[in-house]
Amino acid sequence: MTVTNVEIQTSNVRTYINRSGKSHAETVLFLHGSGPGVTAWSNWQFALPALDDQFHCLAPDLVGFGASEHPHNPPSGMRNWMRLWVDQCLALLDAFHVEKAGMVGNSMGGAIALQLLMEAPERFERVVLMGPIGAPHTITPELDRLWGFYDDPSLRMFRNIIRWFVYDDTFIADRLDAIAQTRFDAAMNPDVQRSFKAMFPAPRQTVLDDLVAPELALRRMAHPTLLVHGRDDKIVPLETSLHLLRHLPHAQLHVYGQCSHWTQIEFAKSFNQLLAQFFSAQI
Repeated sequence: MTVTNVEIQTSNVRTYINRSGKSHAETVLFLHGSGPGVTAWSNWQFALPALDDQFHCLAPDLVGFGASEHPHNPPSGMRNWMRLWVDQCLALLDAFHVEKAGMVGNSMGGAIALQLLMEAPERFERVVLMGPIGAPHTITPELDRLWGFYDDPSLRMFRNIIRWFVYDDTFIADRLDAIAQTRFDAAMNPDVQRSFKAMFPAPRQTVLDDLVAPELALRRMAHPTLLVHGRDDKIVPLETSLHLLRHLPHAQLHVYGQCSHWTQIEFAKSFNQLLAQFFSAQI
């Protein structure tokens, strides 16, 4: 198992990328979620090593997150951020000479994946959406607090947020302090703060609404799509995947019981097996 890191400059954007399985012909692009202090590695630390014997995996820090570019004058409005992310992802595929890729989108990364399917459907094959944003729903108190973290930031609050991501917090009890401290330190980076505050201003329902993919667009997404969701997800509720299941023409849904928003961590082995089978066209 080898996961390497590389920085790529495309146009005016510098992207930090986690990469594995570079000798394989089939590429899978992994898009992370939106929690404060999140990085591609924090989301995909188990998936990249597990899949590197079959697929070329690319997991970038999106613009405004982690070690990638943080605009000094960040855009206002989620649709302007979306423009940056879509252009960033397509430029990365070009930089690695990838004509078509599989794609995995987690939470807000799911909304970005749907936007990529709207704008450049020919660049993607099979798609996995995990706990995806992108369907209409009322923002949950947990997501509102998550996106509003900087209204009253504290390590104690961050510990609570981390616990919301899992169904049973005894699962991470021995690592909770370390995870919370690492993510809190990352979140308090001034560049990260500036970007995050610009992405998620109040009222955050408006932010969520701007990430919704229109139903008419969903109907035209012919890509085989695997929806994965935790039954007990209080951050992005199961109803979002049920909505996508109704409107995406070639979708299937896998639901994990006793699972919250971190399916890829709470059920890492099973989740990675699902990805491997799906991208190998076995399910």
